[in-house]
Amino acid sequence: MNALNRPRVFDSIGERLFSLRQRQAPVVFFDRTASRFLLRVIQQDMDLRTAIKSDQRRSGMLSRDKTKRFYDRIGKKQDWQAFYENRALQALIDQAHFNRAAAIIEFGCGTGRFAERLLATHLPPEATYWGCDISTTMVDLAARKVRPYGDRATIVQTNGDPDMPLPDQSFDRFVSTYVLDILSDADIHRLIAEAKRVLRSEGLIGLVSITDGASLSSRLLMSGWTRIYRLRPSLVGGCRPINLLAYVTPPHWEIVHHGSVVAFGITSEVLVARKSVQ
Repeated sequence: MNALNRPRVFDSIGERLFSLRQRQAPVVFFDRTASRFLLRVIQQDMDLRTAIKSDQRRSGMLSRDKTKRFYDRIGKKQDWQAFYENRALQALIDQAHFNRAAAIIEFGCGTGRFAERLLATHLPPEATYWGCDISTTMVDLAARKVRPYGDRATIVQTNGDPDMPLPDQSFDRFVSTYVLDILSDADIHRLIAEAKRVLRSEGLIGLVSITDGASLSSRLLMSGWTRIYRLRPSLVGGCRPINLLAYVTPPHWEIVHHGSVVAFGITSEVLVARKSVQ
């Protein structure tokens, strides 16, 4: 195939979707079919065609090093996801009572978009925020966004390990949004255990993740997402649909809120749970 005529290879589903939205009205694009862009990715990405034929490409999950390099590369483009994340994040805000929080921790702070929103609008004036991320780029972006809040906000780069150098029972909110779907099952269990350790008595954990579809169109889209993840995880940023209820379980947690939000065919699971008093 002539190189000039070869379809462009996109780094991620996000870049592909963003490109399509630049050329078409978003409502028209998504109303026609929520899953059409997935089909186009499969048809046009020549590397993905190679992946389908090669067992070596079916790795299933990005390593921490690959995850770091991926998010270092996309940088500010991470915020394109706001078009489907915002509804789920608002549901989390509505249920987690951040206005009563004194100290909040966020595992996987990304660009700092959610941290800035909490500090500016939802946390009490004296509340503190501690966030971490594996990506150097994300940490730099987040640090800039929370800089106006001075000593109230701390951003730290980690190696992605769920264990954090923080005292027991030092926070009353533990938040992680669109991060657990990148982690291995073992690391998710470790992170939930770490959340229990650092939360104060009756503190709240607030989680958001992509999950299996809740309607016919969203089930089709999320099924396509899962297939692409299995073939080439980097096309979807290493994320795959998961079920948060499988990790946050009694007797350690009391479920306060659990639900799903569908935006443009992409389904997000929102879970808020209280640390049980034992």
